[in-house]
Amino acid sequence: MKHDTPLPDSWFSPAALRMAQDTPWKAMNEIERLLLLPLARLQFALAGVSWGADWRLYGLPILQKHRRSTLTLGPGLSLRSTVRSNPLGPNHPVILSTRRPEAVLHIGAHFGMTGGSIVAEERIIIGDRVTIGANCIITDTDFHPLDPQQRQADPMNGATAPVHIDHDVFIGMHCLILKGVTIGAGSIIGAGSVVTHALPPGVIAAGSPARIIREL
Repeated sequence: MKHDTPLPDSWFSPAALRMAQDTPWKAMNEIERLLLLPLARLQFALAGVSWGADWRLYGLPILQKHRRSTLTLGPGLSLRSTVRSNPLGPNHPVILSTRRPEAVLHIGAHFGMTGGSIVAEERIIIGDRVTIGANCIITDTDFHPLDPQQRQADPMNGATAPVHIDHDVFIGMHCLILKGVTIGAGSIIGAGSVVTHALPPGVIAAGSPARIIREL
């Protein structure tokens, strides 16, 4: 998730000393992030994902990338995968998963996410400046067939449909975004919502299933 206050330009500046004094947990998060940086870069390299500019990873995410899939992440990425990195307390590290050949997961610039999972079997496109609250799940698949006979014959062959989240969307904590959903630019999804159908740009939507509350 995005920082509520800018980080200091230098760790030896007066601003850094004030941050360490006033909010010592933030200083510890930054120290841990810097110590994990070499391992994080190695993790992405082994997964075949290029390291981007101005990335900040608090704890190591879980990458499950099919070797013949596409996973691209824009600059300014911020992933929070440890309980200490956000007061909302992620249940588990951020999981980014592309499960099949030809699956596409593309995330634009300045994306922030705390815990939760993004699972692509077909195609998930997320625009720029999108913020995802703690412990959300975004998936383009049902994972398993609904028909019991099909489920017994091929248990992993669930229905899929692309997901598109446009620029400047904010999704509150504990939301579920299901297959085939489009969320228009600038819209806000209330905490705990289940999004099952397309939502237009510039609205607030909430509930299970999510419905439009009002326009912005």
